[in-house]
Order: sequence, then structure tokens, then C-alpha cells
Amino acid sequence: MMTSEGQFKQHRTPPYRGRFAPSPTGPLHFGSLVAALGSFLRARSQRGEWRMRVEDIDTPRVVPGAADMQLDALRRFGLEWDGDVVWQSRRQDAYCAALARLEAAGLLFSCRCSRSELGGAVHRRCVAARNDGPAALRLRVPDREISFLDAIRGPQTQNLAHEVGDVVLRRTDGLIAYQLAVVVDDGDAGVTEVVRGADLIDSTARQIFLQSALGLPHPGYAHLPLALDAHGHKLGKSQQALALDPSNPLPALRAAWRFLGQPAEALAGKHSVETCLQAAVDAFSMERIPAANRHVESQGAPDGSIARSM
Repeated sequence: MMTSEGQFKQHRTPPYRGRFAPSPTGPLHFGSLVAALGSFLRARSQRGEWRMRVEDIDTPRVVPGAADMQLDALRRFGLEWDGDVVWQSRRQDAYCAALARLEAAGLLFSCRCSRSELGGAVHRRCVAARNDGPAALRLRVPDREISFLDAIRGPQTQNLAHEVGDVVLRRTDGLIAYQLAVVVDDGDAGVTEVVRGADLIDSTARQIFLQSALGLPHPGYAHLPLALDAHGHKLGKSQQALALDPSNPLPALRAAWRFLGQPAEALAGKHSVETCLQAAVDAFSMERIPAANRHVESQGAPDGSIARSM
């Protein structure tokens, strides 16, 4: 591109910006700490920003006081973020504006299907014949493959029409769905890479399609291994997911560091949260993070010391 002075204008890569986006459904647990630490270290190792967003848009699941408890715990673990906390519950206007743009482009339709009706539908598209009752707003998805390169798990491909179906963006109860909110939030925040748990990798293709439909840039993606209990269940949904003990943060930080495949010796001799995290930033390598989910015994630490009641 030429400027008025005849010089070529450089297209610069935007500075790195990551984020952590917890849901306030309970206290911080080991699986959450792994996701927070992984995204924090990736951002700081790139000399970038790390933003914080509270995903409290699904109000029936929000536990009163949980968000403040989580944010306080993150601070005590030394995971300080840049800028103000973003609360999804305060961003309804942005989500409604995005819905209006999609509707104007002919990409939305009303749907009154129940889960059981959709279960037997070809490509999981709307099959309801009735016109009564509340309706959801769904996004029409393409019958083609959407691919992306995950920084940890490698090439990924999904056909939305065959594997997912038309995506709910506004639920029958009027609440904005996660898929729309997260795309709008990441776009508005200028997030350049999303580092999160592998339980969300299945959502990525539909979010990429939504980004294209809304004219938003595509961030990079890296999906961290999940912490599983002895039965193979995600730790956050298991009885083992006891609250961390932020009054004694170092055992949990060391356990999360090792869980991410990073060398234990890098933190040897570090006896404060500040020196531990600085050493972790200096030694962090995305290439060491395992792609496979991992089992956690004793809530993530060999001595079982990291998961006590808050």
C-alpha cells in the first residue's frame, strides 16, 4: 500500500494480547489454575498483555461471590492482569449489535426445536413445525470444512453442518449464548491468541466462522491439556476439584508448572511467588506442553497440599 509520500506502508503484526476468562460457578480449582497459568506465561513470555474477563453471562449458573473469590485467588497466586476486568453481563449492547449484523446478512433464523427433536434431525437443523412458544436464534453454518492450526495439538478440521449443526446464538430464555459472546469479546479486546483448556477445542471452528461473518480478525489458538481425576472426568466437574489454598500458593504453582510439561528444576530455589513466576516466564516453552489430557492425583500435588478449603 502506498502512502501520499510514495512510501510503502508497513503492515505490522499487532502486539501479543492474551486473556483468561473464568466462569464464576465456584472457587478456583487446580484445572482453572493450569489454564490461567498457561495463558499468563504465554503472554508474558511474548512480552505481551494478559487481560481478564469474567464470563458471567449464563446467569442461572453464576454463584454469588464466586467471581470476586476467583479474582482474589488469582492475585494471591501472583497472576496479575492488565487493564480493567471485563464483565460479560455488562456487554449486552455489544452482543445485540452483533446479532443485528448477522440478521441483516441473512445468517440467522428462529428455531423452536427441542433437544430431542434436534437429536434425530439430519445435520441437526431446525425441524419444528410449530410457531408457538419462545424461539432461539440460530446461525446458519456452511457445509464445508473449517481448519485451523492449534499451537499445541496441531492441525484441526471440522465440518460444522455435519458435526455441529446450526449454532444457537440467543437461547430460548433470551440469554446470549457463549459462542457469540466469546467471539465479540475477543474481537473487541484485540486478543491475538486464545490459550485455554482442551474442552473448548470443539468450539473453535464455529467461533472462526462467526469471526468471519462479523468481519473480525482470527486469533491464534492453543488448547492446554485438561486435568482429569482418577475416573477420567474433568477435574473442575469432579469431587476432587476442591478449592485451592491461596494462603500457600507455591505448591499449587509448582504443580501447575509441572502439569504443563515444564522443567521442575527451573523453579528450584525460588521461595516466593514473584521469583517463582519470573523464573517460569523466563523458562516457559509452548513446545513442552503435552497435547494429551493428564490425570491428577491428590488434587495435583504429590503431597496433596494444594487443595484445601478456601
